[in-house]
Amino acid sequence: MVEKNKGNGIIIGVNDKVRAPKAFVLGLQHVLAMDLYIAPIIIAGLLSLTVENTAFFVQMCFLATGIATLIQTGAGIKMPVVQGPSYVPIGAIAAIGGKLGLGAIAGSLIPGAILVALLGYPLKWFAKAVRKVIPPLVGGTVIIIVGIALMPIGLNNIFLAEGNIGENIIVASVSAAIVIICMLLGRRLGGLGTFFRLVSVILAIVGGIITASFFGTVDFSPVKEAAWFSLPSLLPFGKPIFDMGAIISMIFVYLIILIETTGTWFVVSSVTGEELDEKRLNRASVGEGLGCFAGALVGSTPMTGYSSNAGLLAITGVASRTVIMVSGGILVCLGLVPKLSTAITCIPEPVINGIFGIVCVAIVTNGMKVIQPIMIDDRNMMVIGIPILLTIAVTVLPKEALATVPDWANYILSSGITVGALATVLLNLIIPLNKAKE
Repeated sequence: MVEKNKGNGIIIGVNDKVRAPKAFVLGLQHVLAMDLYIAPIIIAGLLSLTVENTAFFVQMCFLATGIATLIQTGAGIKMPVVQGPSYVPIGAIAAIGGKLGLGAIAGSLIPGAILVALLGYPLKWFAKAVRKVIPPLVGGTVIIIVGIALMPIGLNNIFLAEGNIGENIIVASVSAAIVIICMLLGRRLGGLGTFFRLVSVILAIVGGIITASFFGTVDFSPVKEAAWFSLPSLLPFGKPIFDMGAIISMIFVYLIILIETTGTWFVVSSVTGEELDEKRLNRASVGEGLGCFAGALVGSTPMTGYSSNAGLLAITGVASRTVIMVSGGILVCLGLVPKLSTAITCIPEPVINGIFGIVCVAIVTNGMKVIQPIMIDDRNMMVIGIPILLTIAVTVLPKEALATVPDWANYILSSGITVGALATVLLNLIIPLNKAKE
């Protein structure tokens, strides 16, 4: 039996081994709690892909997510990090694909992915940059920003999901309540209570689906039409077109994704208590680059560390790399078996996003833990508060306001996490320290 880490609530540690049946159940939770199919569906709509190509695109995102997760958790950062399609490059990919064709998408993604990997090794620049510009004050604030920026996404997915808004709120509330109850049982009771916490997400999904079925919003009929098995193909959307303008734009997008995913790594480090040393950070950059490269080859989008899954570590108390590696294996299988990946996409959105809301709360509180020991004077108040304000401002900014801005600005302003993270880094560098601290 693994001893519970009293300091951060972790029940199963990063390097603890978990038996196969238990690892499968715990790994499945991470897969079920992901909304990784949303980003590719949005991109497919913007590119006007056919229904058949859209289904294939989503399938390849499952496969690429699994491969990237295995690379990052197994050999890259070597922490429980689940990779998934980033929302940041949606606008860039749609613009490049719409103007230059689908081949230009792969042609713009491949060079940037290689550059991200090279920043880790052999250049070893990534860790030095992170150490210089992301001290604990910045890291903790970025974690808080990640949680705050994700909250409206989850809530909008509940409010705007198909069906009656009141019924959607009830379904989401049930799934969220089950997670909360399981967490409280796990912290107050031993034995059975710990079991409930470990499987809290699966119980919440089952409870949410049952509740949604009473309102007639559960439909698994698309599973019947999906194929049982489908092999991926290399560069499925044609020969890569290497356009210099598209490549430069995508390199800039990749740098923004690196800021976003670094925030996720800080969340994981905070939850698990594992140190992000220079060697680990450089390996993480390599893992990020290789995962994005693999995704580009099979027709997927750039990968990033999923903050929701990082928050899930705090909720369940399971931080084992073995479990996350199993999650990666499951995702690869889902990419090869369309019938199974279709079943995941049929889970009603309010069910997943009710859980997602509690995950966001866990992310914010872990960020607070990081900055708790730091004295909050006027300077630090500005470094923490202004980026949070800007994150919320960008989150509620009407989409019409971005119609006339340049593409590079659109990429930044489309992501509250990116704006908040950049603002935190810049303010910490610009605002001078108090003389007493110097």
